[in-house]
Amino acid sequence: MDIKAIVMGVAFALMWSSAFTSARMIVFDAPPLMALSLRFFLAGFIGIAIARALGQTWRLSRGQWRATIIFGICQNALYLGLNFVAMQKVEAGLASIIASSLPLMVAFAGWMFLGEKTRPLGLFGLGAGMFGVLLIMGSRLSGGVDVTGLILCLMGAAALTVATLTVRGASSGGNLLMVVGLQMLVGAVCLGVVSAAIETYGVNWSTRLVLAFAYTTLIPGLLATFVWFMLVDRIGTVRAATFHFLNPFLGVTIAALLLGEALGWVDVIGVAIITGGILAVQISKAQQKLTPIKQT
Repeated sequence: MDIKAIVMGVAFALMWSSAFTSARMIVFDAPPLMALSLRFFLAGFIGIAIARALGQTWRLSRGQWRATIIFGICQNALYLGLNFVAMQKVEAGLASIIASSLPLMVAFAGWMFLGEKTRPLGLFGLGAGMFGVLLIMGSRLSGGVDVTGLILCLMGAAALTVATLTVRGASSGGNLLMVVGLQMLVGAVCLGVVSAAIETYGVNWSTRLVLAFAYTTLIPGLLATFVWFMLVDRIGTVRAATFHFLNPFLGVTIAALLLGEALGWVDVIGVAIITGGILAVQISKAQQKLTPIKQT
């Protein structure tokens, strides 16, 4: 892995982790689903326009449309929608920790339900990561965290886990950016319908809201996606996914610095354990990719 790939990976992790803090700022002043739907409409149209300028087509294969619809609903509408609603009640740092455990959830689900082989290092990482998550959740529950918000975050992470496993291996056929843009429009439509049905449109316009919305749309929404696909193209999915181990630490650090969220010793220890667990799982995957376990 060269220096450029490392810089790209760290930049992606930083942008992805910062999205929870900017989302928390948005839901202070605007209905969460309405704001998220608008974000996806803008980011989706921008992404599709750039994709068309690059010569990409929206004539997708059946597999591409399947991936687009599943991810549009599960990732954009369910995962992010539930997280935006939850962050009216829970802190951005806690939401980022739960979301950062996605590599652990995907690896666990693949091992438990799909019969995927996992090396001892991977099993150790799964156990350690889950212990770290439970440690932080136990501490927050005893400290009075909103249980409903916590459940919404967990449901969102579960939805994204299902989507990841369902569309695993689906090829984008050179239309990666187009697929991303269309996914965002699918999410925007779903969220817009739900928002119209249940939300009251009261917005407290502020400089913080405008800046946070613009940042969330352009940086984690579009730029992070571009960087991710460039990174995958450069070093492959397995190695690129290793940078997810930075997300728990970056997520709670950014929330603490910009929102003043409290960070206790149990949180620090839990984040360290989760980070180590994710790294162990990703290293195990990389090793298995290089030397597959023999089937008996």
